[in-house]
Amino acid sequence: MTSSDTLHRVEKACAQLHHDGQPVTFIAVANLTGLGRTTLYRSPSLRAVIEENRRRAATNGTLTGLLEEIRNLHTALEAVAARVRRHEEQLRRLTTRVS
Repeated sequence: MTSSDTLHRVEKACAQLHHDGQPVTFIAVANLTGLGRTTLYRSPSLRAVIEENRRRAATNGTLTGLLEEIRNLHTALEAVAARVRRHEEQLRRLTTRVS
């Protein structure tokens, strides 16, 4: 499992690389974070952060990139809405039991 501190360090390194106009690579992230490349490759959460930042950098500002971002946001919003509906249903059931 990846600690939140390690995850934050990787996210910060990706943001720094993007800000500096540098490509987001496993080597660059490893150099900035002090983590080994093997660690970055083997950890699913760290690898996902790096790969997502690489994808974003490649499509940043393009119409295709913006459309993909909108699709991703729409999917995320649907997932949140479904979770809210489940929680509301649970609250209704609990309220009914208590009453």
